[in-house]
Amino acid sequence: MLVVMKRGATQQEIDAVVARIREFGITPVPLPGAERTAIGTFGSTSREAADAVESLPGVAEVVPVSRPFKLASREVIPTDTVVRIGDVPIGASAPLAVAAGPCSVETREQTVATARAVRDAGAAALRGGAFKPRTSPYQFRGLGESGLDILAEARAETGLPIITEVLTPGDVDAVARVADCLQIGARNMQNFALLDAVGEQSKPVLLKRGMSATVEELLLSAEYVLAKGNRNVILCERGIRTFEKYTRNTFDVNAIPLLKRLTHLPVLADPSHGTGKWYLVAPVALAAVAAGADGLLIEVHPSPDHALSDGYQSLTFANFAALMATVPEVARAVGRTAATSAVRA
Repeated sequence: MLVVMKRGATQQEIDAVVARIREFGITPVPLPGAERTAIGTFGSTSREAADAVESLPGVAEVVPVSRPFKLASREVIPTDTVVRIGDVPIGASAPLAVAAGPCSVETREQTVATARAVRDAGAAALRGGAFKPRTSPYQFRGLGESGLDILAEARAETGLPIITEVLTPGDVDAVARVADCLQIGARNMQNFALLDAVGEQSKPVLLKRGMSATVEELLLSAEYVLAKGNRNVILCERGIRTFEKYTRNTFDVNAIPLLKRLTHLPVLADPSHGTGKWYLVAPVALAAVAAGADGLLIEVHPSPDHALSDGYQSLTFANFAALMATVPEVARAVGRTAATSAVRA
């Protein structure tokens, strides 16, 4: 249930409602708003609990919440959430933001060169993996903490905030010390210990949809992070596994407007993983913008043929610049501007 307080309800009245909710073994989460406070509740609610709370001073109404996800739901928080990655706002009416960079951090030269190129083409953030989950244990699995050092150097060089993946709860502190946004990859979407761990720190979390996950499962995974207190969650549609063999995944473009309807959280699109083919990245990226995505996640490499991971879906610098020349046109067509790097060479 959602307890909506009256305008002008005192802090004492709010505290009394929170205490009464706890008496029923239910967890209350105050949600202060611009005009009034609401209190979300998590646990098994009953008609008795709802009636008891609704009769308290300062309570305007008790609203049942039908969605299994609560804090992620528009039923609980109707206004769009804006999440900041560094100084870059994502969501609501903020300009569409593009994060771009290599799948894996391979060398300092490769990473810094890519960061400069994507910045100059208009990217607002740098993405790159220091820790990489791979299907085979014999594939390149990232440079680890030395990769984080390279990402930090690329940020210092270009001014771009960093998005990078974290794989285990034990790595969260180390990654959070460097990253501006922690990515939870598709394979870890339902790693609940990891979701709890990133929820207990304050950096934004980019949560990718699992390769076989439903929209509801994605939102329930987001709920783990939100329920731990970290409200800075960004969702990412990156394609799902189907019977189709010509693409790496099937990019679920209808998930973007659906998520925008169900949740207040920002939604990014990853057409690189969504297609697995470099020549499909640009058209699917533009389709995602037209569908209402708040931003894009694009893989870019100075020499995709020599990339240690996912070269076949990475854009060259020239192809990325060509895409970035078109993105603002589609964004404007759907009533949005496109964000660009605030720092230029």
